[in-house]
Amino acid sequence: MFLDFDFKEMLDGRVLVGDGAMGTLLAERGVGYGHPYVRANLTHPDVVAGVHEEYLRAGASVIETNTFSANRFKLAAHDLEEKTRDINVQGARLARKAADEAASDLAVVLGAIGPLGQPLDPIGPIKREEARSAFVEQAEALLEGGVDALLLETFTDLKELRLAYELARGFGVPALAYKTFVEDGETLAEGLPGRVAREISSWGADLTGANCTVGPQRMAVIVEQMSAAAGPVAALPTPGLPQLIDGKIRYSQDVEHFAAEGLELAKAGARLIGGCCGTTPVHIRTLAEALRDFEVTRNGDRRTSVAVAEAEQVEVESKPVSEFARKIESGFAVTVEVDLPRGNDISGVVEAARRLKERGVDAIDISDGARARLRMHPVAVARIIQDEVGIEVVAHISCRDRNIIGLQADLLSAAALNVKNILAVTGDPAQIGDYPEATSVFDTDSVGLVHILSKMNRGEDLAGNPVGKPPGFLIGASFNPTAEDLEAEVEKLRRKVGAGAHAFWTQPVFEMSALEHALERIGDMELKILLGLMPLRSARQAEFLHHEVPGISIPRSIREKLAELSKEDAPRYGVEVARNLLAAAEPLVAGAYIMPPASAPDLAAEVIEVLDS
Repeated sequence: MFLDFDFKEMLDGRVLVGDGAMGTLLAERGVGYGHPYVRANLTHPDVVAGVHEEYLRAGASVIETNTFSANRFKLAAHDLEEKTRDINVQGARLARKAADEAASDLAVVLGAIGPLGQPLDPIGPIKREEARSAFVEQAEALLEGGVDALLLETFTDLKELRLAYELARGFGVPALAYKTFVEDGETLAEGLPGRVAREISSWGADLTGANCTVGPQRMAVIVEQMSAAAGPVAALPTPGLPQLIDGKIRYSQDVEHFAAEGLELAKAGARLIGGCCGTTPVHIRTLAEALRDFEVTRNGDRRTSVAVAEAEQVEVESKPVSEFARKIESGFAVTVEVDLPRGNDISGVVEAARRLKERGVDAIDISDGARARLRMHPVAVARIIQDEVGIEVVAHISCRDRNIIGLQADLLSAAALNVKNILAVTGDPAQIGDYPEATSVFDTDSVGLVHILSKMNRGEDLAGNPVGKPPGFLIGASFNPTAEDLEAEVEKLRRKVGAGAHAFWTQPVFEMSALEHALERIGDMELKILLGLMPLRSARQAEFLHHEVPGISIPRSIREKLAELSKEDAPRYGVEVARNLLAAAEPLVAGAYIMPPASAPDLAAEVIEVLDS
């Protein structure tokens, strides 16, 4: 049967007991570790039903379906995406049957929906419409199977949680929304759980809460903040931090500690208390016994003072603070890319930067392992050059080598080291470089990295945790005016603008018509563009770039002219082409990005001489 209820009324004056983990029990009971546990709804229905029944007998009055990871994106990893509906419908029916046959007079079935497993655009590959379709597909199947309410649980990204919630509430049944918080006392001291609870509550969620990741003691601090901000909440902690033993994840089996801390959760304002990963029916039975005589007082559902000072945060992005950023904004800026050598001796790079500064260059660009070759970290090089030469550096940051944690760690380091000009690039795949067997990470791409930089300029990381004083990064991004599919390139540029890019470094351009055509396609967007210029040194180099390097197009006339010239005259012609283009383009762009040959960085200074004439 279906329950017709108001969840908030159900929680009035009492504490409900939820169930515990499903996956770990299924693994122990024949499904096997490493398998998609949700598939057990079809392959081991009796085992799944048996776990539901055990939790109900242990004292749970609220159970969740075995469907947390049953969305088509996660199921696709196991070639099960075509079974999405069947797995969810069957998961709901198994829980529904167990609840209907329970001896308890109250047994609520929550249809569990978790995050999609990959970040949403712009950080990851999942488009909003794809996400909406996946959430709707799962919700419809769960409701068909007979759940009483929809539960959105273990979300880290509030934007993804809100998207899922807005779709869930459209079905006319109660919708609950839980976020997971890391084991981080500093984050808790900043008041993040309270802000999260206030936001989720403002959406109209029937119940907000926290689950997974932390044990019951840390969860009590989270609950105290959340309940102070939003009233009664749900709390489903783990038994503690996990351990990896013989290749398997193990959790504490100290059920008495779990139950005692469960009582503290109730005192802190939790009105639905259960367990997450690692908890068992024994944990839930002991918890239910501990809560049996707990009395909810009127001041128990409080929105009073929180244990930490909590200020309303208004997202205001800090403007770029570097001199180079100001030059782009108000004048004409010139930056030169200087190639890094192998190894750790960059004295030649430092000397080249010093000479270029003397010739009027505003900044030095340092790439991040271009063409997947092993080079020093650009942020370290940037700090050395800035200290020894006194010229600002643009550090390229690639998405190839670092996951989202590593990328953000590097950006925090850049901020601390006063490297404030960042060019976000996707990066070349590892297989073309020095170590073709290395793994290319690509947790995100350049659009996602621009978004991360923009978040940091608002004083927070991707998860919403404060990063300290906003760094004021100049956020650079790339644009290729000579791309074969210019429409797609312009669309990506628009996405980068939307993600927060301040200025655009172009790929090398060799004819004015290509730049004019690209600017026409961009339309009325007011962009700060640094025109990419590469002084060619030989016909061989030009033929290689044109035919073998994606994204570079060199007119036939330039290639043929280079072929006619001597070894001495060809570089002078290459500089002449770049000079002429710079002179013609100067009124249309905010600066120049010059990429001289690695062996001749001083050619860049010859190119910019035209700016003084």
